[in-house]
Amino acid sequence: MVENVELETYPAGKQHNDRSAESSESSDVLHHRKETKNEGIFINQENMSEVESLYGNDDPDVKRDLKPRHMSMISLGGTIGTGLFMGIASPIRVAGPVGSLLAYLFMGTIAFCVTQSLGEMATFIPVTSSFTMYTQRFLSPALGAANGYLYWFSWCVTFALELSIIGQLIQYWTFAVPLSVWIVVFWILLTASNMIPVRFYGEIEFWIAALKVLSIFGFLIYALVMVCGGSSEGALGFRYWKNPGPWGMGMISSNKYEARFLGWVSSLIKAAFTYQGTELVGITAGESKNPRKTVPKAINKVFFRILFFYILSLFFVGLLVPYTDPRLSTTSDSDINTSPFVMAIQNSGTKVLPSVFNGVILVTILSAGNSNIYIGSRVLYGLSKSGLAPSLFKKTNKQGVPFYAVLTSSIFGCLAYLNISQNAKKVFDWLLTITAVAGFFAWLLISLSHIRFMQVLKDRGISRNDLPFKAKFMPWGAYYAAFFITVIILIQGFDSFAPEFVFSEFIADYISVFLFIVCWLGFQVLFKTRLILRKEDVDIDTDRREIDALVWSDDDEPKTLLQKLWQSFS
Repeated sequence: MVENVELETYPAGKQHNDRSAESSESSDVLHHRKETKNEGIFINQENMSEVESLYGNDDPDVKRDLKPRHMSMISLGGTIGTGLFMGIASPIRVAGPVGSLLAYLFMGTIAFCVTQSLGEMATFIPVTSSFTMYTQRFLSPALGAANGYLYWFSWCVTFALELSIIGQLIQYWTFAVPLSVWIVVFWILLTASNMIPVRFYGEIEFWIAALKVLSIFGFLIYALVMVCGGSSEGALGFRYWKNPGPWGMGMISSNKYEARFLGWVSSLIKAAFTYQGTELVGITAGESKNPRKTVPKAINKVFFRILFFYILSLFFVGLLVPYTDPRLSTTSDSDINTSPFVMAIQNSGTKVLPSVFNGVILVTILSAGNSNIYIGSRVLYGLSKSGLAPSLFKKTNKQGVPFYAVLTSSIFGCLAYLNISQNAKKVFDWLLTITAVAGFFAWLLISLSHIRFMQVLKDRGISRNDLPFKAKFMPWGAYYAAFFITVIILIQGFDSFAPEFVFSEFIADYISVFLFIVCWLGFQVLFKTRLILRKEDVDIDTDRREIDALVWSDDDEPKTLLQKLWQSFS
């Protein structure tokens, strides 16, 4: 049997009448817990259910069955998709191979700061849909609700986008089956995949994403061979960096330098869209085994993997495809023929590989769609647990799957039919704009929540050195990310102002900003709370104390050299 233990708390809200004394005590508790980490309740797979029934869990109805490799691959599955394979065409065209590379590197630094901020909070308080919960607790319930609903909606619409693209990818080989049929078929398959226990879901996602990762490795090796002399034209080297050049054709302005700068800004915004998803590990925190250990590992691995895949892929594509290629001029991000990866393979003269890589992209989009439902359902589940959504959505089956939240999130896949209808495609494009900017708000609020979190810790005398995971380059990293994300939100629709103001494009670009403000103010009126919570009212105890009382087994630790190498990859 599992024995009860007394749970320590950090001073919060109205609990501390003697602030200095209690703050000192809180710091002592942290030191004591680190020195006596082998005391408490020992957790393994066999007694997990008994422990959760005794203490409760931060999410008592979901299961902590996700391993580190599951968590990082779920994040990869949700991030590496259309943004990489189709979305880099525009940056290459307007900013050139060097300009687009610099834009992606710069946005990579912002993504790094955001994931570090999230890692520190998600390790300290590991809950499902973590960063929307942190906004509620550290900033205000109204901001948390607005962030949660907009973020949930964004992934639901993204799922619809993936469904519409899947059918188009299959039409690369055959038009025998209508797009509408493929949408139904894959909607059923992906929804069913999210109805199984999370440990099986994580395993499926791991192997799908692993296949995708291996395929990208294959492309990188192939591209290296082509650059070094394997193509029909001999060694390409940096030929296209010299002619037509490294900086792209720019946009809007007739002045060459102004046009190139605006082109770089445009590619910067596109890079920001592409990197969205690095925060997804925070969604899995409430279902991870030993979150104090697995979340930091997953946070660090995901960032470097995505940086590796995006930067190296963009580098080689820029060597194989000139920015003057007319196929880059299309405005569609959902046409396989506009994928710079496919262009690079076609330019090499290889006949069969374009078809093979189309299959790779198909697997990639399937993986992304699978993650989209998972993310949307867990965000909705987290909103329900916080009392911000109907209680129906926090109900789970015996396997710990929030099936109502899964069904509600996946039903938005029907919006995919808008994308195959010429009359409704404009509406669908507007919805996609909402999803993109919703990700920016999520990043911004992660950074602001972490700033507030650090202020509260300092106010209560708790050293960040005693936390399970200490984010790097803080607090300046959080300020850096918050500043540039705010700038990106404000300028992301700059092309609606030049060369002349177009009202319809302005509305399309900024409708998500208006929606966020309306939701925030609406919830503010509904909740009747302060705009920003006072530091003494911030809650850092709920859902954290139960984890503090547990000591997890090392059953999943690699024992052999082969296992350690595999863990480094996975």
